[in-house]
Amino acid sequence: MRSSLSYLRWPLIVTVLGVVLAAWLGYYFTGTTAGALSFLMIAGVLAVLEISLSFDNAIVNANKLKDMTPKWQRRFLTWGIVIAVFGMRVIFPLLIVVIAAQIGPVAAIRLAAQNPDEYSRLIGAAHLPIAAFGGSFLMLVALTFFFDQSKEVDWIAKVERALRAFGSVRGMEVGFVLIIILVFVWLLPVRDERLFMFSAMWGIVTFLAVDALGHVLDRWGQAQDAARGTAQVGLGGFLYLEVLDASFSFDGVIGAFALTQNLFLIAIGLGIGAMYVRSMTVMLVERGTLAEFRYLEHGAFWSILILSIIMFGQTMWHLPEVVTGLLGAVFIATAFVNSIMWNRRHKDEAQD
Repeated sequence: MRSSLSYLRWPLIVTVLGVVLAAWLGYYFTGTTAGALSFLMIAGVLAVLEISLSFDNAIVNANKLKDMTPKWQRRFLTWGIVIAVFGMRVIFPLLIVVIAAQIGPVAAIRLAAQNPDEYSRLIGAAHLPIAAFGGSFLMLVALTFFFDQSKEVDWIAKVERALRAFGSVRGMEVGFVLIIILVFVWLLPVRDERLFMFSAMWGIVTFLAVDALGHVLDRWGQAQDAARGTAQVGLGGFLYLEVLDASFSFDGVIGAFALTQNLFLIAIGLGIGAMYVRSMTVMLVERGTLAEFRYLEHGAFWSILILSIIMFGQTMWHLPEVVTGLLGAVFIATAFVNSIMWNRRHKDEAQD
């Protein structure tokens, strides 16, 4: 079995490169050593922010990856990290500005480099539709887990059993999300109602489309491999994880602009964090950690549910990203501790 340090090889390499680039950027934009050190510090904070917000993402990714073929596991862990770092941390913020300002991609890059304050303002103006889309998508991800009739293990037993009972009604998770959307539409100012509703509905449509496409593709792939007895999740799971990762990235990318308006520094800091999340995912899959800690996955999905509610709340109130990170960490840490306690208790029972 690989040592724990071996999982950190690539994250450490990327960290060193990121530190050098962040220092160079700081000196380039400010012309001072103090500026270089300031950029270094911000890059470190952004990396920690990304890790804290995305640890639950790593757990969910690992749960899906364990059912994928080795070929598609490797593709997700190679192509997936490229899409995650460059697609969501660089291209996604640029696309927001391209659409909002109705300018070309090259002009958007120039704007990010020459007028970061205006760039940040355009990103902030797009926060409501992003939060509505991501909130509805992630809420469906969480509720699909809790409403699953085949789920046998419960962590917060009374609540999870009640949620699973709702799952006996077909499409109940979608209905639940629609009710939440209607509540927020009622609370929002009239000027924001239409945009919020439109964006949130697209979150639901995207989830249903990806879920349906995933089932079709995986059924086709399983039919192809059935003769060899190797049918597992493949392309469908890959697409699902990419959209899921994109939804997880929304709050990190938007929150990063509270620390700096420099697009390139944001890409460096969040990219470093994304590499550590990838390594955590690999370790969880290869070591079978999810099987060892029976409640860890539950903690991740509770964290996702809380994150989705926070994203909806951010359409009306400013909620610091540190709150999101801390709440997610509390649920996952508590689930981890409860898993250890359960293992010890049942080990003692087995010995008796």
